[in-house]
Amino acid sequence: MSDEPINVALERARTPGCATGHHLNAAGAALQSSITLETVLEYLRVEAFTGGYEAAREAMERVERTYAAIATLTGAAVDEVAIVESATRAWQSVVGAMRLDRGDRVIVTRTEYVSNALMLLALERERGIVLEVIDPLPDGTVDLAQMEAALSAGPAAMVAVGHIPTFSALVEPVAEVGALARRFGVPFVLDATQSLGQLPVDVEAIGCDALVSTGRKFLRGPRGTGILIVRRPLLDRLEPVAPDVRGATWTTERGYELKDSARRFETFEHSPALRLGLGVAIEQVLSLGVDAIAARIGELADELRARLAQTPGVTLADPPARAGGIVTFTVEGMDPAAVVEHLAEHRVHVVSVPASHGRWELDRRELDAVVRASVHIYNDPSDFDALVDALSQIPARVQAEA
Repeated sequence: MSDEPINVALERARTPGCATGHHLNAAGAALQSSITLETVLEYLRVEAFTGGYEAAREAMERVERTYAAIATLTGAAVDEVAIVESATRAWQSVVGAMRLDRGDRVIVTRTEYVSNALMLLALERERGIVLEVIDPLPDGTVDLAQMEAALSAGPAAMVAVGHIPTFSALVEPVAEVGALARRFGVPFVLDATQSLGQLPVDVEAIGCDALVSTGRKFLRGPRGTGILIVRRPLLDRLEPVAPDVRGATWTTERGYELKDSARRFETFEHSPALRLGLGVAIEQVLSLGVDAIAARIGELADELRARLAQTPGVTLADPPARAGGIVTFTVEGMDPAAVVEHLAEHRVHVVSVPASHGRWELDRRELDAVVRASVHIYNDPSDFDALVDALSQIPARVQAEA
């Protein structure tokens, strides 16, 4: 890993999307580098001329390097790594394999991602699990004392925490959560969807038993790629709800054996092109260095917050314990979804996050929605100039439409 500062001009030059607009949506789908793009296209060309199975066989060794890159990035063992289609698919796979049932206590934070929360609510409704939502401290981070009390109250089946939520720049104290989970012997599932690629994430240091993430956000990989890490000994206790031919072998008329690795959660049908692209993207992260990336993203986010704080009509919405590359805000007189449309007219690309994507937390903060801007290493002040200039035109627009 490099300790050198990020060469912004170089990163912009090898990021084709920088020429098409001002992209401030890394937390949704970051811009891919030309290297990643060409890796995917090259494979698809080979597949078109040689056939899907034949191309996959030829690329097998290169795909294996993606598993190694994920292991290096996260501190996991290679056999603890699975590659799936999305972070949600990863989360559903590992939580489903826990076979949660009536009376099982599951402890979560208010910042849980919507798809994860929906699965837990379904398990609460259909199987009778006991879902306990831990409140935050005034700075926005989870109340560790309340979590400790919940863990002390009796056996729990799982602790689930999102490292960074989808709707704010909050960074949860996940290593402290990991220490609590270990002390009480409770499996800890970490959603690192918004942190992997922009912050150092080490499964041993954090103490999580499983980690899920996606390729399309701060890793700058292709869409349709997800990462699942299941550490031993939890891995040895879990069996997928629906084993697939890639993850299990049908050994007798009534018997089968699971793979002795996290690949027991994979399915036969997948895209080698996307896995190769993911591997190349992660290798670029490792080459640049996560610490250097984190420093660059942090500087950009601080600058963006400062610019927005000085923009009339704009109110920052991030909690005090903010860090990393997400910046959320509201604009006086205009719904967040309308703000996104207005900015898109000026080639500034952000998203709105409605309360339905974070009901437990955004309802508590009385926010119907927020605008989310998120930066990456390829952003520069010209992107912020365009954003602020477009936002400054909103008051006149609101007045004209009144």
